[in-house]
Amino acid sequence: MNCFTKYILRQLFIGMVIVTISLTCIIWLSQSLRFIEMIVNRGLSAGMFAYLTALLLPNFLVIVLPIALFLVIIFIYSKLITDRELVVMRAAGLSQFALAKPALILALAVVGFSYLLNLYLVPQSYTKFRTMQWDIRYNYAHILLREGAFNQVAKGITVYVRQRTKDGQLLGILVHDHRKKDSPFTLMATKGAMVDTDEGARVIMFDGNRQSVDRKTNKMSILYFDYYAFDLTSTGASTMTRYREPRERSIDELFNIRTLSPEMNNKEYGKFIVEGHKRIVSPLTSLGFALIGLCCLIASSFSRRTQTRQVSLAISIMVTLQGVAVGLENLVAKQLELIPLLYILNIAPILLGFLFMLLWHSSRRNWLDTSSA
Repeated sequence: MNCFTKYILRQLFIGMVIVTISLTCIIWLSQSLRFIEMIVNRGLSAGMFAYLTALLLPNFLVIVLPIALFLVIIFIYSKLITDRELVVMRAAGLSQFALAKPALILALAVVGFSYLLNLYLVPQSYTKFRTMQWDIRYNYAHILLREGAFNQVAKGITVYVRQRTKDGQLLGILVHDHRKKDSPFTLMATKGAMVDTDEGARVIMFDGNRQSVDRKTNKMSILYFDYYAFDLTSTGASTMTRYREPRERSIDELFNIRTLSPEMNNKEYGKFIVEGHKRIVSPLTSLGFALIGLCCLIASSFSRRTQTRQVSLAISIMVTLQGVAVGLENLVAKQLELIPLLYILNIAPILLGFLFMLLWHSSRRNWLDTSSA
């Protein structure tokens, strides 16, 4: 690797790290707002919130990396053209592929890292994220009941706690259960605690009473107790089976989903198959975007006046490909016989990009030979 390649590659790598971090932070911030409800209503700690949202980072990187690579190539090579550095390098005898070599090296590295994300990190991290999210929503033992507030711990269940001690003891407890509209009741207790049992989360209460009103006679009945265990999971949430999304599955599961889930309908089956093929072919997007930027910028006369047009052309092609890819995924999920289009859409820019640069290099060499003769 010569000095020119190292020089450009260093700029591209540093720029890509900065752009990737910036775009990832923006997406992370926008997506993390969805979990504000968990902080407010579920008492999610800051550490747990940070860990939960960090599990989404591999999903963000899959989207961000090709775009970040494209933007950095456009910016760095545009700057090199403006500073006339590429003009000097071309005049020194560097070929078209020599000028593009730093960007291609970085693009191949991004493709390799994207395969690591798609085949391993994304399904692993997203599975942990979904499991934690499910646990926070339905395992009520993790709920931090706020003092002096009516906590809606589940649909139809409201819990009020006057004070919570350092050892986890609850003082001044009120529980209102109106899951059954025809027979709601209210529990009041002097003290208690929230515990997690094999049957699910429960509120254990001592020295209290249970109040209910007969809707037919409008008479209130009071039952005093020394000990009472209120089951928070009796709604059936604990028995629900969590649906595993396509992003949670390994690539083997995706392609064998019909065997693993024979009851799955054709619409859902298509989503799993498309996800499997997408993981194989989508990392190539980085190389395709890199070649689009290179073809539009370095396969030219390096004129200052035409640079804006070239950058606009590259961005337009990239945006068009992204839009077509989104629409094509939905279409292929419904018609699986169109799966080859996913491969064509991602491989075509690579082949056309290399072909364009090769033809341009050959035509320029022929032109130089003719001029020298």
